[in-house]
Amino acid sequence: MAMLANKDFASLLDELIATRDQSVAAAAAPSIPFDYLAVAEELHSGRIRVSDEAVAAEYHDAAGAEPAQALENPPELPLATEPEAIAAELGLERAAVADFARIRRRFAFANHPDRVAPHLRERAMIRMQVANRLIDDAARRARPGDKSVTPR
Repeated sequence: MAMLANKDFASLLDELIATRDQSVAAAAAPSIPFDYLAVAEELHSGRIRVSDEAVAAEYHDAAGAEPAQALENPPELPLATEPEAIAAELGLERAAVADFARIRRRFAFANHPDRVAPHLRERAMIRMQVANRLIDDAARRARPGDKSVTPR
């Protein structure tokens, strides 16, 4: 950039843009073009299938460790949708009113449909709805003079 004192802003900006275009053109292009979107689409299409055993073997080969034995039946969340079972899980009968928000957050952290496996999402949604109703009913019952929920 030659003399800056006698230039107006527009000509200075034009010069900066031209300098940038020259440096971008001179920059090295990647040696191997890679289309991330095409790879992601291919992986999600289902046309590529990799067994769990193959993945585990590759992982452990790279780590230099012996592969661990996979669990036959991995543990899953309790999936009871009955109000009585969920009420026992929440422990509302022995909780103070001030603890209801904490109980709701703790239950949602473990059971929210976005946090469970896809095949469990429908049951998780039902569990969340039942738990929220139970917590709301308990909060209403705890308020003196509220007749919207009958005591159990």
